[in-house]
Amino acid sequence: MKKHRIIIITGLSGSGKSTAIDAFEDAGFYCVDNMPVQLLPKFLNLPIESKSRIIGLAFVMDLREKGFLTQYTSIFESLKKKGYHFNILFLEAEEETLLQRYSQTRRQHPLSHGKGLLEGIRIEKEQLKSLKTAADKIIDTSRYSAHDLKAVIHDIAQKAKYHAPMGITVMSFGFKFGIPYNADLIADVRFLVNPYFVPELKDLTGIDEKVKDFVLNNDVTRFFLEKYLDLLDYLIPLYEKEGKAYLTVAVGCTGGRHRSVAIAQSIFEHIKKPKDQIILTHRDIDL
Repeated sequence: MKKHRIIIITGLSGSGKSTAIDAFEDAGFYCVDNMPVQLLPKFLNLPIESKSRIIGLAFVMDLREKGFLTQYTSIFESLKKKGYHFNILFLEAEEETLLQRYSQTRRQHPLSHGKGLLEGIRIEKEQLKSLKTAADKIIDTSRYSAHDLKAVIHDIAQKAKYHAPMGITVMSFGFKFGIPYNADLIADVRFLVNPYFVPELKDLTGIDEKVKDFVLNNDVTRFFLEKYLDLLDYLIPLYEKEGKAYLTVAVGCTGGRHRSVAIAQSIFEHIKKPKDQIILTHRDIDL
């Protein structure tokens, strides 16, 4: 499943979390209110259509779930190690504002059972201190109308959309079969020594170690890769900053079976570690 940007909406009861998640949904996020944190890893493994227009996932998680505070840290860290991208949005409001909102809605505070409303609010604030500290963004909604809060959330949603991890495809191809129509960057490696003219290498491909050694263990190839990988290290962050969703780096030789395959694999190995949406494909290797 594509690893969407994930927004965790949390904070004080009565601070506007329901309004916030409605705004995220309007902005194109897939939203779940009162999501049990233990179920989050299983939910993220569910198949979500990669071609859908979902730009992210938003979940409201708070003290309505009894185990949330004791479990969220380990679960979030585990998912981050798997390549998921989290942002915690913490909503709060002044005590006077929260008292007024509860008075207007006549809803019961989740921690006010057997206690007064004000005491429940203060207990919740104390229990959520560590979560507030861990939050990526804190919003005090005391002076916000529902319309104002939705406008703020809309801006956050758009930034999350444009800062989602860029998908990268590294592709080898043969010029005699045409240039890939979706290529953003094209490297022509037909200047490298061609294994096709070595009898014992002709019927192999750039995936085979003998061909890789022939192509890569060469001064010209090493110099080219050093320069081209430096260029990619410079360009990729700029494309991400610009908001590009997908980048295709195409490497071409004459037939797309030897040189381009070996070079594409080297590029893939170089850039794959800090990325989580990188694909390597050899378009013409079997032609």
